[in-house]
Amino acid sequence: MNMKASTAAPGRALGYAVLVAGALGASASFAQNLPVTPNQRSTAQQVAQQGVPLAELAPNAPDSYTVQRGDTLWGIAGLYLKRPWRWPELWGMNLQAIPNPHLIFPGQTLYLDKQGGYARLRTSAPGGSLETVRVSPRTRSETLADTALPTLKPHLIEPFLVEPLVVDANVLERAPRIVAMSDDRVLMAAGDRAYVRGDAANPLRLESGEPRVYRVFRNAVALRDPETKEILGYEAQYLGKAQLVRGESFEDTVGKDGKRAAEYIPATVELLDSKEEIRAGDRLLPVP
Repeated sequence: MNMKASTAAPGRALGYAVLVAGALGASASFAQNLPVTPNQRSTAQQVAQQGVPLAELAPNAPDSYTVQRGDTLWGIAGLYLKRPWRWPELWGMNLQAIPNPHLIFPGQTLYLDKQGGYARLRTSAPGGSLETVRVSPRTRSETLADTALPTLKPHLIEPFLVEPLVVDANVLERAPRIVAMSDDRVLMAAGDRAYVRGDAANPLRLESGEPRVYRVFRNAVALRDPETKEILGYEAQYLGKAQLVRGESFEDTVGKDGKRAAEYIPATVELLDSKEEIRAGDRLLPVP
């Protein structure tokens, strides 16, 4: 593209040649990839001493402006000039303080100096010395209490939870199992009663300190390492919850032959809730 700068408006050609400066506040490494062209520097030098006529200022041009993150030279020029494409003249007003307009950074304050019918944009207050801006890291803390999401009540989400259990190979094998239903049915649900037989070494007892509420599980599926195929554990399917009503016991009975014998009585549980049908063979583990 062939552009020529006119004497009347030295910034016009340059304003069209440069679309928009990089976002102010971008990293220095990014800004350094935007070099100052000879035409830009030449235009800036032409207006560096003179400035911009007051007639070119925007009606509401502020006396000072602090650069914000996301600002562009085009946007700042629009605050001060009727024709923002003359942004190189804003740069030329202070070549010493702003050698590269692409490196203007957030927090820097610009001051409008009006003298002799012309306006100049400076980085220091009129009559004062150059402003030194120090930028350093800082920490900021704020509470998240007001933005935290409320927790859901357990009873609202429990129907949607799968609740599987990962156990060792022999845990379910030693766990108490359902052996029969109270009315000879095959499947059970919440509200039904079932008979349970515990491990010989650890029978179910309805005594103080013993578990009263149990979870019902089925089908311990092996979980294998995808590479070595080693069994890492077993996943048991959660079925529901049961409460111990009566513990296992032995009762003395007298047979027809008059001999006394000990009759085994299995434990009785009541199903409190169920996600699926429960049947004989399912296992019970204490609720943690």
